[in-house]
Formats: sequence, structure tokens, C-alpha cells
Amino acid sequence: MLRWAVHLEGGPRRVNHAAVAVGHKVYSFGGYCSGEDYETLRQIDVHVFNAVSLRWIKLPPVWTNSRDHVREVPYMRYGHSAVLIDDIVYIWGGRNDTEGACNVLYAFDVNTHKWFTPKVSGMVPGARDGHSACVLAKSMFIFGGYEQLADCFSNDIHKLDTTNMMWTLISAKGTPARWRDFHSATIIGTKMYVFGGRADRFGPFHSNNEIYCNRIKVFDTETNSWLDSPPTPVLPEGRRSHSAFSYNGELYVFGGYNARLNRHFHDLWKFNPVSLSWRKIEPKGKGPCPRRRQCCCRVGDKIILFGGT
Repeated sequence: MLRWAVHLEGGPRRVNHAAVAVGHKVYSFGGYCSGEDYETLRQIDVHVFNAVSLRWIKLPPVWTNSRDHVREVPYMRYGHSAVLIDDIVYIWGGRNDTEGACNVLYAFDVNTHKWFTPKVSGMVPGARDGHSACVLAKSMFIFGGYEQLADCFSNDIHKLDTTNMMWTLISAKGTPARWRDFHSATIIGTKMYVFGGRADRFGPFHSNNEIYCNRIKVFDTETNSWLDSPPTPVLPEGRRSHSAFSYNGELYVFGGYNARLNRHFHDLWKFNPVSLSWRKIEPKGKGPCPRRRQCCCRVGDKIILFGGT
């Protein structure tokens, strides 16, 4: 039985942050908080939540003694992504109010708490925010987001193979998912399930005619193909800036926002990739208030949800 069990105060006040689960801990990187300075360049902050003691700590800033060392630590940002591969967290993308968007790959060692910038090759994706990042084996897949240089939404898929640190722009077959940002992309098996996000009715450029797709798009990483999904009778409302996670081979979606409806959500939905069907879940207990731009990480058979607005 699903139940909302614990409500804690005192964590970092953030939106559009990025987080990963590492064992029984959750590492949260950066994000935006109204009233804070995002014009002065400063190190990204790192908060750690212990799911056993239910306590937050903030890691001390990294001491930098050279200009080269400074460049190895990402600046404070929001709209970025974080994934865990082995003992390394890879931070990519995001933006702040001075530097704009970023496409440098940063790496954080969870054992030593040291930052470094891996040397990469191949076709590096353009700087963006609001993209998604997910992991299959030793590879990170980046999809969508809002590209700064092109000034438009993206629907490209980029793959970083961390065994050789090479970026590849995937030449995908089939009908691609629409250009979008602030969606979710979740790996189940060898397929990537894309849901939600903000798109434009007329194409990749933002014309203030926003649409919010509520249909799942599936990308097969083995054949590099977008698959056609049949329509389903029950669907959640389209939304952006929601949370998504997989558990026992199914996809869960929580919260988010739809500007056309001017509505925040706090509902929980489950998608079965075998039957291709949605079901609304009604957990017991007092759940989170409606919100968007939060983080949600699965730690064992629990989810840790924090932040948002």
C-alpha cells in the first residue's frame, strides 16, 4: 500500500534543482531560490539528505587555489540535470542570470566530494536548460530542453558514453517526440519514456502558444527508433516541471503545472509499459501540496520529494 509517511521542514528552499540518490542518501545540486543572487558567479551548492536519520547537511564549498581549479567546479545554476553512474554524479546544462546556459560536463565524486571536468569528444550538445537526462548502463541520454544559441525548443537525443567520454547525436528513426522543455524522460528496460513538458503549438520556436502533451512517447535505445504508442482512454492532464520515477518496471508521475489551465498538480499517476495504460494512484496519508519544479528520488522502496513552488 502506498502511503505518504513523513513531512519534514528545514531542507534547502529550491526550484529547478537536480538530485540523485546514492545509497541511503540524496544529493541535491543547485537550483533557484527567490531573493538569492544569481548574477554573481559562485560555486554550486550541494545538500545531502540522509534517508535513515532524516537529516539534511550542506557540504562546505570547495577550496580553489587556481583559476584552472575554479573552472572544475560548476557555477550556481538552475534547470540543469544530474545523473549517477558508478560513484560519479554528472552535472550537465542549466543556466544562471550572468553566464546564461552551459554545456560543460562536470563530474562529482560521491566518495571524495571532489569536482572535475572530464575531457570529452564528439558532438557536444548545445547549451540549454529544461532538458532531461537518464541513464542506461554506462551512458547518459540527453533529450530536449531549450537551446540558448538556437533560441528554440529541442527534440534531439544526445548520448554520452562514459566509458570513452564521447558525445553522439543520435540519428533517430520514426516520428520524434515534439520539441519541448521541462518534461521527464525515464528509462525502463532499454526504452526511454518521455512525458509532458512545455511545447509550442507552431513548432520549435516559442511564440507564447504553449501546449502540454499528455501522451507518452517511447524511444527504443536498441534500435534508435521512436515507437508509435496507441491512444489510451485514461490520461493525466498535460503538464511540465513534474517529477517522474520508475519502480517495479512501471512509470510514476507526480505534480507539475499547466499554464493553459493555470493549475498546479499534486496527483500521482502510474503508467504500465506492458499494457500501455495509465492509472491514477491514491496514496494514504497527507501528501505534498500542489507544486512544480520539485525533485523526487527513489531510495529503496521510498521516494524522497522536496523543493518546488
